[in-house]
This record gives sequence, C-alpha cells and structure tokens, in this order.
Amino acid sequence: MSDDVALPLEFTEAAANKVKHLIADEDNPNLKLRVYITGGGCSGFQYGFTFDDQVNEGDMTIEKQGVGTVVDPMSLQYLVGGSVDYTEGLEGSRFIVTNPNAKSTCGCGSSFSV
Repeated sequence: MSDDVALPLEFTEAAANKVKHLIADEDNPNLKLRVYITGGGCSGFQYGFTFDDQVNEGDMTIEKQGVGTVVDPMSLQYLVGGSVDYTEGLEGSRFIVTNPNAKSTCGCGSSFSV
C-alpha cells in the first residue's frame, strides 16, 4: 500500500527508520516487521513484534519508507485506528502501540483489554 493512502494502522517514520536499521543488521532484505496480538499479559491481550519473510493469505502489508509491516486479520481488528511508533528515552528503547480500541492498559503499555 502507498504512504499516501489512509491505513487502518499507522506506522510512524521513527518506527520505519528503526525497522530499516534492524533489517539491515539481519542481512535479509525480504524481512518485514510482523505486528500481532496474543492472549496474555496482565490485561488480557499483549502486543508482539517479530521479523517475518512470509506474508500469509489475508495479511495486510503496510509500506513506509521502503519497509514492510505485516498484520494478520485477527490482530488487525484490535489495532484499527492505532499507530506503531518507536521511542528512545529513560525507560529504554521500544516500539509503542497507541491503540484507541484498548479500554485499559497495563503500566508498561505492553498489554491491554478491550
């Protein structure tokens, strides 16, 4: 998908830059960042990130600055309207999901409930 099209999940420039550097370190240009939701965490669901060189049927691929992000359909329904960002600060460096569908989140922000 194009950078100019409204997407159900935003992938920020900071996140795209970090993923680009991480993929370069892996020396596999076919890798994409897979963003997913699993059961668990202190609030019921948790966010997950992994690199994947496969795109499964039904996956949504979001391209930003030449970097691909992949989201499966089950996870996407919980992430619509959200964004994935990357930050470096006193708490360390990490990807952050801003999710308007989350009714509550845990203190660290890695799990949520709907």
